[in-house]
Amino acid sequence: MTYCKRIALVTLALAINVGVQTSAFSPIVPTIHGFSVGRRKFVTKIKISSNSLPIVNIETIKEAQPELGQDDLYIEAEPANNGKVPKVGEVMRMLPKETFQIDTNTGLFYFAVDFLAVASSMGFLNAVVTSNLYHSFPVWAQALSVAPLQLLTGFAMWCMWCIGHDAGHSTVSKSKKINRIVGEIAHSMICLTPFVPWAKSHRQHHLNHNHLTKDYSHQWCIREEADIMHPAIKAAYLTRNLQLPLLYFIYLFLGIPDGGHVLFYGRMWENSKMKVKLDAALSVIVSFATAGTLWYNMGTADFTVVCMVPWLVTSFWLFMVTYLQHHSDDGKLYTDDTFSFEKGAFETVDRNYGKLINRMSHHMMDGHVVHHLFFEKVPHYHLEKATEALVQGLEERNQSHLYKFIDTPNFSLEIIKQFNKNWFFINEEQVVRKQ
Repeated sequence: MTYCKRIALVTLALAINVGVQTSAFSPIVPTIHGFSVGRRKFVTKIKISSNSLPIVNIETIKEAQPELGQDDLYIEAEPANNGKVPKVGEVMRMLPKETFQIDTNTGLFYFAVDFLAVASSMGFLNAVVTSNLYHSFPVWAQALSVAPLQLLTGFAMWCMWCIGHDAGHSTVSKSKKINRIVGEIAHSMICLTPFVPWAKSHRQHHLNHNHLTKDYSHQWCIREEADIMHPAIKAAYLTRNLQLPLLYFIYLFLGIPDGGHVLFYGRMWENSKMKVKLDAALSVIVSFATAGTLWYNMGTADFTVVCMVPWLVTSFWLFMVTYLQHHSDDGKLYTDDTFSFEKGAFETVDRNYGKLINRMSHHMMDGHVVHHLFFEKVPHYHLEKATEALVQGLEERNQSHLYKFIDTPNFSLEIIKQFNKNWFFINEEQVVRKQ
């Protein structure tokens, strides 16, 4: 082949690739490996360097999609039916470009809707609790009369927690200031979850999902090692059925297993600078100021009934959803020798709680696989469309088995059954170790 023809074909291949990729991201700087003519493919594979897709250099890669290097951004020219878990760069090509678009107005709209839901439900609950009719009831009748409202308020707070979750991932807006304000209101104030400490530990969960020892938010205990566990852990296992509404409180205040979110100790604060701790302390102050103000003005009894019982409902939702997203009978855990970002992400489980609940919960349950693959790229209102595209893309690669989906209409019974059966145990055979 002549030199001119070779140059022309290389230019054409580059143009096609750049045209496809820049429709979703820019700039793209691919390097082409392999070249042939005739009936063979012009491009055998494409490797995206660290200054591409969708950011400019390795420093911003770690900011936008942490710890993704050249291996994660590897893209093949055609779907690779080689059985390997696709890299993030390959999955990017499966999803429509609009699923990566973060719109501030849309994010704030959902925030406003959930804020109104919390204010309305909690306001009505408070009106009932402070009414003369309520106080004329015996205690048992008071408890029964407000229980449905407490469940409703707790669910509304859970939906608001999901918005704060998006703010922690910088997907409410491209503005750091807006994300911070939304996060402080949604988490620190309404859900009494210090926003910055939570976001710090949650980020580590995403970086190390399904890693046997480095994962955050979850503690993994190998069942075969139960006899040699610490006595405190054994005691926790024996009382597991009493823990469900309290586990989020234990996680935040006692710092098990990641470290304290109110008092700054534990592994999540190792090597943290004072500036980071002071910033996190602001969120703690907001939470305590909110709780203290409400407690002072409402009194202990009303504060407990109107605020803290719904908070426990929210805590139950949060633990239930999180636990079921990351536990399945065929789930795998990885070690330092076998872990990769993509392997961990595809161990996440999408679950269907019912169309209405899925939507009101901002697809936290049925769009979690995509969320773990692109946790700072895809906002909640694009998760459904992105998940459909992911499923289709995996089908085209003959890799549908990688996507985990479980229909879970009886979710409350499922969490009780699974937690009673498995607690935080996994079997040794589920741990993928280097051979």
